Amino acid sequence: METANERYSLAHLAALRTAAAVLAVRGRPEPTPRRRQRIRSAWEVLPEVAPELAEWSAMFAAGARLRARAEAGIRDAVDAEEAADLLRAAGMFTRIVERMLVVQPLIRPQPGPETR
Repeated sequence: METANERYSLAHLAALRTAAAVLAVRGRPEPTPRRRQRIRSAWEVLPEVAPELAEWSAMFAAGARLRARAEAGIRDAVDAEEAADLLRAAGMFTRIVERMLVVQPLIRPQPGPETR
């Protein structure tokens, strides 16, 4: 049987992979100046490309520190209730994103000069 720490970590990872799918489909936010920016987490970028997921992003970003503690093996970093809550939230988030991506229109490439 998985521990609460393992369940929490796996649920958070599932949500992170779901966010990555949105970023892959929707693309990156508008380009920034040439100066190199700091690396940002998926949870920071997600609201820029999918504003409708901003609240979810904030919730999962808030749980990132707990996930790190759980993955580090810190005893009782999370309890069973916290793990169950995050599992439910990750499942709901995934279903919302699945529906969102299914209804997103397909972007067709524009014909280039060689195809005109």
